[in-house]
Amino acid sequence: MRNLTLKHLECDEIWTFVRKKQGKLTDAERGNIAIGDQYLYVAVDQETRLIPSYIIGKRNYAVTCWFIDDLAKRLVLPEPWQGELPQLSTDGWQSYRPAIENAFGQRAAHGVMIKTFFESEQPGRYGPPVLENTDRRVISGRITEQSICTSHVERHNLSIRTFLRRFTRLALGFSKKIEALEAAVALYVAHYNFCRVHGTLAKTPAMAARLTGHPWALAELLDEAEQ
Repeated sequence: MRNLTLKHLECDEIWTFVRKKQGKLTDAERGNIAIGDQYLYVAVDQETRLIPSYIIGKRNYAVTCWFIDDLAKRLVLPEPWQGELPQLSTDGWQSYRPAIENAFGQRAAHGVMIKTFFESEQPGRYGPPVLENTDRRVISGRITEQSICTSHVERHNLSIRTFLRRFTRLALGFSKKIEALEAAVALYVAHYNFCRVHGTLAKTPAMAARLTGHPWALAELLDEAEQ
């Protein structure tokens, strides 16, 4: 997807692992970026719910830059004085700020939302934490603190863990090869964008973004991919 005009993109990372968790890696395996902890970086447009860009890799500065660079190449970016700039809302991951500055320059607004949690009294390793405080910060651009939001992309993490069983916690469906994880995510994102009717929109995200006029059948999606 190229030449997209999207107003507000929310970015987040969701954790998974390949073959074994990072803490289980041997000294010889730690240099292999294809195994251990992996993160799916994903951008969701607030209005159309479209996923224009994603990437899988380690949670570091290099992968963050690849993700933001790819996102910037897919958008129509007006000059700062010629029109409304797209807004990016991210969490507090420190690599986002320099990556956005390098990829967008002054052609995007950036806001950060930092959420503080504390452990709940519910017993168990995966008891849900309790939200204690939210801190919104305007990094660049003419935006208000109230407009900074990551709720939609964080809610989408639930969809990812529900429909992509490789991301389900405490299960045996985790990926054994990075190539298999990448292929599964690619199919999920394509199906989500073009085939699945969004409950709030009553249309697919690709239809909301005016990329297509109808929901694609899975056979149509696979035919387009093969061509």
